[in-house]
Amino acid sequence: MASQNDQFTSLPAARQLRRMRAFYTAGVVLWTASSIWTGWDSPGSRPMWTSLLLLAVFAALLGLACNWLRGVDGDGEAKPAHHAAPRRAPAIRHTSA
Repeated sequence: MASQNDQFTSLPAARQLRRMRAFYTAGVVLWTASSIWTGWDSPGSRPMWTSLLLLAVFAALLGLACNWLRGVDGDGEAKPAHHAAPRRAPAIRHTSA
């Protein structure tokens, strides 16, 4: 059975975290623009507070995704890289008959 740390150090997990980080970044940009627009149009309204709440949620999710990705990417730095032994051409051996 794999340890708990092994499931987070895989390449697919890091790739998924990068995708989610991009999605959350787009959400933060969208809800920032929406909050500014709604705050300018009708300050103190319910849609403005909803936009600010969703901005806070996406910002928190972006922070968590960045933190987890830093942890996944940081695991490889602590361990030495494993390299395969170099391949050598097979030596030609002649046997006497």
